[in-house]
Amino acid sequence: MTEPLIDSLTGDPGADRPVAGQPRLEARELTLAYEDRTVVHDLDLAVPDGRVTVIVGPNACGKSTTLRALGRLLKPRGGAVLLDGTALAKLPTKRIAQRIGLLPQTPVAPEAITVGDLVARGRQPHQHWWQQWSDEDERAVTEAMERTDVAALAERSVDELSGGQRQRVWIAMALAQDTELLLLDEPTTYLDIAHQVEVLDLVRQLNHDRGRTVVVVLHDLNQAARYADHLVAMKSGRIVAEGPPSDVVTADLVREVFGLECVVVPDPVTGSPLVVPGRPWRATA
Repeated sequence: MTEPLIDSLTGDPGADRPVAGQPRLEARELTLAYEDRTVVHDLDLAVPDGRVTVIVGPNACGKSTTLRALGRLLKPRGGAVLLDGTALAKLPTKRIAQRIGLLPQTPVAPEAITVGDLVARGRQPHQHWWQQWSDEDERAVTEAMERTDVAALAERSVDELSGGQRQRVWIAMALAQDTELLLLDEPTTYLDIAHQVEVLDLVRQLNHDRGRTVVVVLHDLNQAARYADHLVAMKSGRIVAEGPPSDVVTADLVREVFGLECVVVPDPVTGSPLVVPGRPWRATA
């Protein structure tokens, strides 16, 4: 399913204040469904503030659906997603867009839009009728394009780019939005291994340097274990385990969630858990 680009966000910024001791973004008894098919069941999740949370799980387990609900792209069938203690459904769209940046799995750009123009769309939530563009907007866009290595593509049409280039442009737009919370659904899709590492290093840098709270959906369990502060493992629409990767990633967990026999060893570079699949295929005589 593709996600349309939001061209205009309106609403009163509001003045919501966080509740002392309460997670900034959380889901309570969250049930999500597409028509008559329930995908996520009574899920409770408190996103640790100022940390990198990575959600993993097999295909169709509900991880991307959960991320969509955290960004208010999907209305809950039951329960609620709360931002600073207030249900997202009660907050103005512009207020949410100023606080939560979301890069969906398959975004769609307007036809013939240039890279520079697309990245600049990330600044829309911060603009007002009396000030359409500011020095701060310019700084945010320039920095986002430099961080994602797409500045040289500014005048190119997004339609002309490779899949990997296009993905980096979308990430730049999400960064230009300059929100406290950043939700990324499989941001390494279409990227080669070098650019995958660059993107995930960038996520960690944003978290470290600017205190950004980040939630990422990843398919690669080893990358998840390497970059996450808080790892959430899902299966069949429910959370099976969550916590530090060193506590969550075990051979038993991998077998339960992914149905894979493996050995878990320390990563020789980071010390994080490294999953080594067992029983490789071998030709028999």
